[in-house]
Amino acid sequence: MAAGKASLVALGLQFCVKNKLLLNSALPGIVSCIKRGLATSVLSQTVEVPSATTSPSRSFGGPLEHYNSLIRDGQLREDLQQRAALETLDQMQKDIRGYSNEHSTLFSKFFSKRKPPKGYYIYGDVGTGKTMVMDMFYDHVETAKKKRVHFHGFMLDVHKRIHRLKQSLPKRKVGKMAKAYDPIAPVAEEISEEACLLCFDEFQVTDIADAMILKQLFENLFLNGVVVVATSNRPPDDLYKNGLQRVNFVPFIAVLKEYCQTLRLDSGIDYRRRNRPAAGKLFYLSSEPDVDATLDKLFDEMAFKQNDITRPRSLKVHGRILTLAKACGTIADCTFEELCDRPVGASDYLEISAVFDTVFIRNIPLLTLNKKTQARRFITLIDALYEHKVRVVLQAEALLDELFVHEHHDHHDHHDTHVLLDDLGISRDAGSSLAIFTGEEEVFAFQRTVSRLTEMQTEEYWVAGDRSSK
Repeated sequence: MAAGKASLVALGLQFCVKNKLLLNSALPGIVSCIKRGLATSVLSQTVEVPSATTSPSRSFGGPLEHYNSLIRDGQLREDLQQRAALETLDQMQKDIRGYSNEHSTLFSKFFSKRKPPKGYYIYGDVGTGKTMVMDMFYDHVETAKKKRVHFHGFMLDVHKRIHRLKQSLPKRKVGKMAKAYDPIAPVAEEISEEACLLCFDEFQVTDIADAMILKQLFENLFLNGVVVVATSNRPPDDLYKNGLQRVNFVPFIAVLKEYCQTLRLDSGIDYRRRNRPAAGKLFYLSSEPDVDATLDKLFDEMAFKQNDITRPRSLKVHGRILTLAKACGTIADCTFEELCDRPVGASDYLEISAVFDTVFIRNIPLLTLNKKTQARRFITLIDALYEHKVRVVLQAEALLDELFVHEHHDHHDHHDTHVLLDDLGISRDAGSSLAIFTGEEEVFAFQRTVSRLTEMQTEEYWVAGDRSSK
């Protein structure tokens, strides 16, 4: 897309606009779409994928007019909840036109500053078009200082900035107490100098480190005139539900509601899961005959188009090395164990998404509560791949809808939980409802993962992920 090519300092992530509701189009096959050459560093490169639905056009006066055009052309189906959301965002697009949070001159400080419009927090079930309507709004907003980022990537960037500021402090002299230093306000000021409009996709809070700083961070962003529009699967009051030390997080919800109006978009239809042409067979059960040989053959066919040999690949992520056992050009052939059963995280997945356009994930097991950590990594992995339109070929123990098994803990898992609760000083009664132990957050998030994986098997998604011409 033409809009929003600038990226947050040290983050460099401009996530692609997603059209989740396109109908049919004449599209080529899988293997012919595989070739490409892509720059490597996810922290310095903008990854953009064109979208026929939401590409901005000067011929449209705003997102609502654009939406109406797509309805008339038969590219989208009429959805009254999407229309209602776009009517609201269309008005906001007009209200924010020309808005800036800058002090252009010293003289301007003596005059009243333009009050920023309230933002919007758009929530609803998976696949209902929340991201699409936000992206259509974003593309038509006429302000230079706007950023659109995945919320998880944004928080990674925030923690990097905090670390950098702390590292820049003078070293404590021997025998003297270090002065207390709070980096949150300076970080918020940095970000507000880069953007007066922040659009967040997938606003969710699962990390206690994020939860504890959000109130102060966003209070400072709002006071610096930043306008926020966000999408989420959860209503504001359910954010960080049953999370550790949630009592310290709850004040953030009040701040969010003060500066952002709540907008529900929930038609009950998951458009990602509607029947659309498949891109061929991309999902394999481990029980299928000769499945390993079949996947080997598919990988070899794709690798044949690459200007490379099949070999191990080492990626540099924040000064450390992430090694993948098998790759060829822009195709990686990985196992679930390799990607989710070792200490890797969002930064690793973002780097993989920048370097590869196709990832095989083999031997995905049933994700029981005993594998909560692996399940969280898998959810984060699919989020990163989906945001960058990376294509996936999957081999799993069960069908997508049956992969996550919400069962009771076994005796060993109970013992580990009790030890952790004791270490944290939390009573067992109080700990029994915490999402970190019940798997509730994983079950909720996995609904989004299944929805996204379903879309990722469509022909439309595979063509959108073709980076060979970039």
